[in-house]
Amino acid sequence: MPEGAPEQGQPDAQPSPPEQAAVPEPAPAAPEAMAPPADQSAAEPAPSYGRRVAPSVPTAVPSAEQQPRNCLLVDDSRMIRKVARKIVESRGYVTAQAENGAEALEKCKLAMPDLIILDWDMPIMTGIDFLAELRALNHPKRPKVVFCTTHSSVKDIHQAVDVGADEYVTKPFDEASLLAKLEIIGAS
Repeated sequence: MPEGAPEQGQPDAQPSPPEQAAVPEPAPAAPEAMAPPADQSAAEPAPSYGRRVAPSVPTAVPSAEQQPRNCLLVDDSRMIRKVARKIVESRGYVTAQAENGAEALEKCKLAMPDLIILDWDMPIMTGIDFLAELRALNHPKRPKVVFCTTHSSVKDIHQAVDVGADEYVTKPFDEASLLAKLEIIGAS
């Protein structure tokens, strides 16, 4: 058979290109996924397309329950601060620490905590002296103060309360005893 001649039973037609599978057109995107028109500024929220959205209103300042509570741990013993920190952080407090009353007073002047766990016997400034100066500040925020000390006489407890302590726990203390004192003063 001569070259280029059609085979018997074949029509005189040009060979067709290989067949391609039909590609379906993409389905239109869901209205929520569509981009906003180009003329809208970037500062405007995307349209809700059928979903009800509350108008943009500045959010209110979080309530006291939503804001983290702060606790200042004041003790010259790193171990006592570590134990107390574990306990109060388990109750949702954010902690700061001071090794003596003078350092604690400076921290309180910068940012008054919600709770202070306070030792009595410390170098530079004792817990009693710190507490007297703290209460003399007449700050609008009055932190709860729990003395945590080896001083356990009735006279010492009365002195601490007279100066402004809210509660008193003696060392050595455990988690249950400190949490019970925090519960009593509404700081748990």
